[in-house]
Amino acid sequence: MATSGTRAFSLDVATAIEEAYELAGLEARTSYDAVTARRSMNIMFADWSNRGIQMWEVAKVELTLTEGTSEYTINSFDIDVLDAYIERTTNDVTTDFTLSRIDRNEFVSIPNKTTKARATEYWLERLKSPVIHLYPTPENSTDKLIYYVWRTIEDSSAQINDVDIPTRFMPCLVSGLAYYICLKKNIQKLPIMKEQYEQDLRNALRYDEDRSPLRIVPKHEYI
Repeated sequence: MATSGTRAFSLDVATAIEEAYELAGLEARTSYDAVTARRSMNIMFADWSNRGIQMWEVAKVELTLTEGTSEYTINSFDIDVLDAYIERTTNDVTTDFTLSRIDRNEFVSIPNKTTKARATEYWLERLKSPVIHLYPTPENSTDKLIYYVWRTIEDSSAQINDVDIPTRFMPCLVSGLAYYICLKKNIQKLPIMKEQYEQDLRNALRYDEDRSPLRIVPKHEYI
């Protein structure tokens, strides 16, 4: 029996929208139908981020600290810092020192935030562009801050672009988008699509939880 020999199936934005409209019992007839569907897809991705459903979007970031500077702005699309540590090299020997995460109240209660030493703690200030506050303030300009961030899913923009999700999430992408389309255009089918969407989402999440541990290979960035 002949097979394709490939395992590269993916969904571009246009195909995902077409499939979602068909699942919703509708047809995308105008360019505006595609525009509003892309907008719904991005809103759904934002909801996934709120639910913590983008664990494949983890990146490792390295930056060299500056003596006397305790605040470091990270990318606006970085939702959260998962782990952080200081890397210090002395006489060609590199040692990692884990940073403890503290909350705003703990940070505010520190009496002298300008004390210089090797940082041992950090507070993530969740602004539109998040800021990492280190304490104590870095004592040199050779230490590195290394941290792992949780990123938002990339936007769905051009119709020809592939959607930024693993294969196992494609069913819930399509049924979820169909659910959002039904919210606007086909209320009668809404209960069915909601049930299908939640089931597909549970199936994708169960894959990570039950069948195998999630192994994340982070992207590596230098600042």
